[in-house]
Amino acid sequence: MIWNLLNYDLPVEGFSADFHSNIPIGAGLSSSAAVEVGFAVVCEALGGWQLDRMTLARICQEAEREYVGVNCGLMDQFACACGVDGHVVMLDTRSLLYRPVPLPPDVCIVIADSTLRRALVDSAYNQRRSDCDQAVAYFRDLDSSVRALRDVTLELFLTAESALPPGVFRHARHVVEEIARVNEAIRLLEKNDAEGFGRLMFATHNSLRDLYEVSRPELDTLVETAAKLDGCLGARLTGAGFGGCTVNLVQKDHVDDFVRQLGELYTTKTGLLAEIFVTKPSQGAYLS
Repeated sequence: MIWNLLNYDLPVEGFSADFHSNIPIGAGLSSSAAVEVGFAVVCEALGGWQLDRMTLARICQEAEREYVGVNCGLMDQFACACGVDGHVVMLDTRSLLYRPVPLPPDVCIVIADSTLRRALVDSAYNQRRSDCDQAVAYFRDLDSSVRALRDVTLELFLTAESALPPGVFRHARHVVEEIARVNEAIRLLEKNDAEGFGRLMFATHNSLRDLYEVSRPELDTLVETAAKLDGCLGARLTGAGFGGCTVNLVQKDHVDDFVRQLGELYTTKTGLLAEIFVTKPSQGAYLS
C-alpha cells in the first residue's frame, strides 16, 4: 500500500504498527483488502491528506493487482472502504456509482469457515478471469459495443454454446446469470423480502459449484447442511472459492441453534471443526 501511495505522490510518514485482526486469513472474507484499506486510512491520517473513499479503494485494488499479482476486482476493497452500517451496498463497477440497500432487520449474517485454505494467486481465479475475457472477445467480434459480459443478454449468450470451449462457456454463463441475480436481489431487498433474497443465495452457490466450478465438497456440505436447519433462508460460498467460508442468511430468533447445529453436523460429516460466527454489515474502515 505504501509503495502505491508513493506512486501517487502522496506523503507517507514513518510509523510503527501493531496489527491485529479477527478476520480469518485466506478464507474468502477480504482479509487482504481489509489490510490494504486499514493501512491506507492510517497513512491518510498521518500524512495529512484526504481522498474520497472510492479513490482510496481503487488505489488499494491497484496495489493488490500490481504488487501482489492477483487480478482482483474492486468489490473487496470497496466493501472495506465504503461499507454502510446495517446495509448491503450495490456497486456498479463500470460507472462506480453505488447505493446502500437496507438488510431486513430480522435477519443476520452467519459466517462458517470450512478451515480449508487456498492460495489465491495459485488458484484458478486468474484462469476464470481469462475464460470470461475470452467469451467477451467472442461477442465483441459480433458486436463492437460489447465491453464486458454485462453487455450480453442470456438469450444471446446461449447461442455461443457450440462456438466457445466448454469450460469457457460454463464459466462465462455463471457470470451472465449472476449479474441477473444481483439485479433481482436488489429488487427483493428493496421489498424487504429476505426469503426471496435467500433463495438467490442458494441459486448462486449452485451456479458457483456447477458452472463456475470453484466450490469443493466441504463447502457444499456446509451449504447443504445449512439449508436443512430452521431459520436458514440462504447460504453460499463466498470469496474466490476452492476453500474458505460460506455466508448464511439466518433469522435472528434461530441464530444460536443454527450456529451450534451447523458446527456439530459439519464435524460429523467431514471430521473438521468449522469456525462459525455471527456478524452484520458495518461501516467502512475508520479511525476510532
